[in-house]
Amino acid sequence: MSVQLNHTIVNVRDKELSAKFYADILNLEQPVPFGPFLVVNTGNEVSLDFMDAEQVHHQHYAFLVSEPEWDDIFERIKQRDLPFWADPGHQQPDEFNTHDGGRGVYWDDPDGHVLEIITRPYGSGG
Repeated sequence: MSVQLNHTIVNVRDKELSAKFYADILNLEQPVPFGPFLVVNTGNEVSLDFMDAEQVHHQHYAFLVSEPEWDDIFERIKQRDLPFWADPGHQQPDEFNTHDGGRGVYWDDPDGHVLEIITRPYGSGG
């Protein structure tokens, strides 16, 4: 068996708020409880396991999506009036990027984790 990422823990201040935010904006199935976690499953069988934490250290989570999914997610970002950027350093507001011939955009979750959607993996050309 090759090594595969199975899950990662996302430390947040309010796991119910955050897990629902991810599920709703990414159009994923609603979170399910597992022990102290609320679990959001992605399309490639990797789960984000949300856990309440007193301290949150900002992380970056990038999601590879199809062109139609990108359009739908980007529309939900705009409908919620969420600030978005073309870059992870938040230097290019209200823009998206076209790296590798695809599209990408960054925005923050309720705890300040930087989220990203891309339509092509970085380095894939295009």
